Amino acid sequence: MLRPIFLFAMFVWLFALEGVGETLVVRLPGRESADDPRLAYFDELLDLALGKTEPSDGPYRIEKSRLAMLTHGRGSEFLKRGGRIDVIYTMTSIEREREFLPVRIPLLKGLLGHRIFIIRKQDEARFAAIGKLEELRKFKAGQGHRWPDVEILEANGIAVEVGRSYGGLFEMLERGRFDFFPRGVTEAQGEAALHAEQGLVVEQTLMLVYPTAMYFFVNRENTSLAGRIERGLRQALADGSFDRVFDKYNASLLERARMHTRRVFHLQNPILPAETPLGEANLWYHVPD
Repeated sequence: MLRPIFLFAMFVWLFALEGVGETLVVRLPGRESADDPRLAYFDELLDLALGKTEPSDGPYRIEKSRLAMLTHGRGSEFLKRGGRIDVIYTMTSIEREREFLPVRIPLLKGLLGHRIFIIRKQDEARFAAIGKLEELRKFKAGQGHRWPDVEILEANGIAVEVGRSYGGLFEMLERGRFDFFPRGVTEAQGEAALHAEQGLVVEQTLMLVYPTAMYFFVNRENTSLAGRIERGLRQALADGSFDRVFDKYNASLLERARMHTRRVFHLQNPILPAETPLGEANLWYHVPD
């Protein structure tokens, strides 16, 4: 007859084995707009990171919530409370790093802070004539409600008109509510193409540059998920698979942006957290001469 202590040990062993095979479900917000081209890249990077760690950390499954990707909307609130949303990807700021736990690997290699403009086609000559930041300050920029860029632009003397929704900003630009829509160099081309019928184009001569990063963020208590994502991203950086995904989505956009030919205006970022890993050169994109 089996002794009670042996039965207890077998029970504990079987219970532990049961836990090993559990699937980690990672829930993401849905798209704010059906036409929003920005998010597929970040979805693939998250899948890459979790896949790199699957042998050691177990299986996973990524699910999309019906909640829209609203940076300071319902998605963020559910992330903060620890329910229904597990990961968001957004631009860092001191406030956001207080609210959420960042995975400090810049997903766009800092290129979110390299801003070119979507403008009305009839304004191309006006912008091409700008030679100094002081001249750009005569124009009004458009940004989304509670986007960190609002504070950055205003701190650098650029007036900002705020829109309530991502999609609505293009309509506001078309109607002349503001003059230019600063977008990351990996965002502007696709967005302008989607709104070409509204007479919107990518401005070809200017670029704003300020230090910032797009990160994955998780609930502040979910240190295990943050650690798994960081380990996976660092493995992907080391073996080159991060760069392959980056190039797949961004290489042609960067070529078309022709950053090296533009007049660059450097801005200060007063909301950049001190912990931003600016010293890790391999994490950042370096514009070729």
